[in-house]
Amino acid sequence: MRILAVLISAASILPAWLAIAGEIPAAERKSGYEFMSIETRVMQDDDAVNPGMLWVLEGKVLWNRTDGEAHKSCADCHNEASSSMKGAAARYPAFSNGLGRPIDLEQRINLCRTGQQKATPLPLESREMLALTAFIGQQSRGLPISIRDDEQTKSFIEAGRKIFERRQGQLNLSCAQCHDDNWRGKLAGAPITQGHATGYPLYRLEWQAMGSLQRRLRNCLVGMRAEPYAVDASEYVNIELFLMWRARGMPIETPAVRP
Repeated sequence: MRILAVLISAASILPAWLAIAGEIPAAERKSGYEFMSIETRVMQDDDAVNPGMLWVLEGKVLWNRTDGEAHKSCADCHNEASSSMKGAAARYPAFSNGLGRPIDLEQRINLCRTGQQKATPLPLESREMLALTAFIGQQSRGLPISIRDDEQTKSFIEAGRKIFERRQGQLNLSCAQCHDDNWRGKLAGAPITQGHATGYPLYRLEWQAMGSLQRRLRNCLVGMRAEPYAVDASEYVNIELFLMWRARGMPIETPAVRP
């Protein structure tokens, strides 16, 4: 893929331009939207041409469809998503008292499916899972990210921070080196964004499809020539939690569009 090729081809020059700047102050935080071309911004802003809206519309159908041995739909428990799910995506990942750890929105959906609908879990990155998360996420569009930072979540946020700041892979890079320290620059002509997770699941023009934040994280690890974690590993949830905490106060953009 283009981004991976750019990262790999630039490996030899990275030490020359990497600088240490530290965490981005709240007043300087910018969404990936602000790094995009005008044409891509227009695509995100107009629901009539935003390709992610196709998944949102499918998600609305799934929200109202009965499933599982219980013959229940999401709407049977939660009624209208426009009110019951307003702000939900802005709070996830969130701590699960039952599991004693944070879970992301995809895991919450599958817990509802197995516990309430008596249905089989949806595979991660399946069209149905992406459609439901996009539909639920859209109900929070424009609302500020509001991750809890308390005694229950603090250690998991810190675990995610350590992953974000740890050098990994054959390129010996950390996420922070690009997205905290060098976001004003470019890598082989491509703008380096701040890496805020404000619009997932989102539609990437590179993918020609919707994808979750976990998919994007796996892409980054591969680009760093590091070993990705197992699918649905706790490390992904921890770094998702940190990234959402890091973007606290920024508005949800789901379904976002990115290059």
